[in-house]
Amino acid sequence: MKITVETPILESFRVKQVAGLFDVPLSKKSVETFEVETPDLNADDWSIGLIVGPSGSGKTTLARKLLGENLYQNPPWKDDAAVIDGFDPSLSIRETTALLTSVGFSSPPGWVKPYGVLSNGEKFRCDLARAISVAKVKKIENLIVAFDEFTSVVDRTVAKVASAAIAKGVKSGNIPCKFVAVTCHYDVAEWLEPDWVIDMASCTLSRRRLRRPEIRIEVVRCGRSIWSLFARHHYLSAGIASGCRCHLALWDSAPVAFCAEVPQIAKKNHWRVSRVVTLPDFQGLGIGMKFIETIGDMHKEKGERFNITGSHPAVISHCKRSPKWRAVSVSNAKSKPQKQRLVSGYLGAIGRVVASFEYFG
Repeated sequence: MKITVETPILESFRVKQVAGLFDVPLSKKSVETFEVETPDLNADDWSIGLIVGPSGSGKTTLARKLLGENLYQNPPWKDDAAVIDGFDPSLSIRETTALLTSVGFSSPPGWVKPYGVLSNGEKFRCDLARAISVAKVKKIENLIVAFDEFTSVVDRTVAKVASAAIAKGVKSGNIPCKFVAVTCHYDVAEWLEPDWVIDMASCTLSRRRLRRPEIRIEVVRCGRSIWSLFARHHYLSAGIASGCRCHLALWDSAPVAFCAEVPQIAKKNHWRVSRVVTLPDFQGLGIGMKFIETIGDMHKEKGERFNITGSHPAVISHCKRSPKWRAVSVSNAKSKPQKQRLVSGYLGAIGRVVASFEYFG
């Protein structure tokens, strides 16, 4: 693709002064031409692409030419509405929360807040979720969604985690689109794991599948006081039981997730998860459930039983898919359980679903 960019030069007294001081040649317009190989966007051999390069290298210009209307234009969010109300009304609440979760924003307390009060990392994930929601709204198979200024306004840890989250969602099929990131940040490439990369610094196209860096999580016992770092991010009450046993997940010595567990009433050697929270900056990678399953393995080694009960859709979805968990029941705090056809052996209830699973490893 050969692209020519023309910009008019508007003469003024100050423009002539700058031209004289710095020997800038003046003409009626500034013209710049660059040529770059581009991928076949209609091919079936890719799901994620990356256009990267320094500021001013022509990334957005190329993206507009190459991707056209598929380059997402982010409309403003309403100041007087919750984030969850900022999506197309044709999407159900389940579809909307699934999109937010798929990009690593899985915090119900955050979903009901206005966009303006969220952190930069949370805002970025909301923008990302709304961008990929276009694929569900239009119901077009393999629709391309391109996102400009990808990770430009967030710190680099959030950038890497968010990149890994969307890569996981796209490649698993949970995000039903092909995704192209346009950014000046080279550090997201290995976390995004793109199938092709256009580097505007050299105007070259490369086809590769970078391998995401290994994420090593350390699990340690901790005191109840650590809960204060996580309490406001939990979707139920902020309190924890006085007799709970607490664990902390660390990534490069930084706390990323917390779990409190309590003994099952009247059941010997049987524990259940009471609270589990992954900090927002680290959501979307699956750290929370890997963390829980590590604790579950500790119990299995001791011959103990281990359960998790909750209503968060991400937890229920993971446990339903995983062979490591077995459904025990689904019930509702306000109504008598009724038979449902979620999974064989499930019990269901009208209203908020609360599912219980036992860990078998």
